[in-house]
Amino acid sequence: MTPLQMTPPRSRLRVADLLPVGTVGLRSRPVRAALSLVGVAIGIAAVVGVLGITRSSQADLLARIDRLGTGMLTVSSGQSLAGQEVPLPGTAPATIARTQGVTGTTATAELADVNAYRSDLVPTRLTGGVGVRATAVDLLSTVGGTLEHGAFLSGTTDHYPAAVLGHAAAQSLGIADLAGHPRITAGGRWYAVIGILRPVELAPEIDNSVLIGLPEAATRLGYDGHPTRIYVRTETDRTAQVRDLLSRAADPEAPEQVTVSRPSDALTARLAAASSGTALFLGLGAVALLVGGIGIANVMIVSVLERRGEIGLRRALGAARPHVAAQFLIESVVLAAAGGGLGVVAGVIITRVLAVEHGWPPLIPLVAVAAGLAAALVIGAVAGLYPALRAARLAPADALRGT
Repeated sequence: MTPLQMTPPRSRLRVADLLPVGTVGLRSRPVRAALSLVGVAIGIAAVVGVLGITRSSQADLLARIDRLGTGMLTVSSGQSLAGQEVPLPGTAPATIARTQGVTGTTATAELADVNAYRSDLVPTRLTGGVGVRATAVDLLSTVGGTLEHGAFLSGTTDHYPAAVLGHAAAQSLGIADLAGHPRITAGGRWYAVIGILRPVELAPEIDNSVLIGLPEAATRLGYDGHPTRIYVRTETDRTAQVRDLLSRAADPEAPEQVTVSRPSDALTARLAAASSGTALFLGLGAVALLVGGIGIANVMIVSVLERRGEIGLRRALGAARPHVAAQFLIESVVLAAAGGGLGVVAGVIITRVLAVEHGWPPLIPLVAVAAGLAAALVIGAVAGLYPALRAARLAPADALRGT
């Protein structure tokens, strides 16, 4: 066989050679490669971070709902034009307590025109006082409240001038603790502060109130025995049934004027709001991924144009079209995968920092990590497909002539 009759040697590029060959361009231009993967990294970081932060905050909310319980209901009778709670019938606490499925009740009453002040020198006609609420001594067990300082009202303090401050009320009155035996004035009488509550998530009106025992409120502050809000604890599996019965139990003559609410629904609504916000941020992450993919495609097209001589030489030495295409496709996928890995790390760090800052349990959904990396690989493959095919179509002579 003469030399003119010899066929070119068959290309023998092995799978193990694809990675070193495919990353030549990245290693020779590291700055451009680093800048190219930033878009993908930002998109993946957004996806992982948003899902991680959402999952962490939702886990915190669910833990709080479980801790506080979903079996608490509040019964009230609307508000007056002045924004104060309207009294319920005096028999409401007793009739509610007899309702099947109810495990506990606590009656409270917002005392109209009674405000608490730190000093008796403040004219009562001026605004800025803290509202006063009469309450039974079992309030904390019903609403799931806890004390930050001191003690709560009890049978011993029923007929003495003692008060407990809600968390926000204590801040408004400038009382941080019980040092110095602080006192407040309400209804022209001094009251010793014996306790300060921690925030009560299911009853924010308690946070903003000064709490006085029912007997003392009846004797000194004009409480007429008609509660304005009743907190009801139910058997958890019967809460919905009890809710339907409470309006008529509280006021048989005008049940339509009674409002029954479930405080934990507010926390549940926050879960739904967080989920709707997640979709928006995931959309922004998808846009960032799209921009990153377009950036990689542009870089790969420029790389093909710059390396026409290399492509022509490889083709002249026997490289097949599929191998040339695979080289540039691998380069694009590796570039996107590096961006995806960097984005996952950034997303995990962001999630952990924000979770620790807010006191949430840091949760990183594995599906978010897997989906982020998979999305990066798909973006890289799609972005590199056209440049790879364009490189494979170059004829050796044309490529070498274009150098």
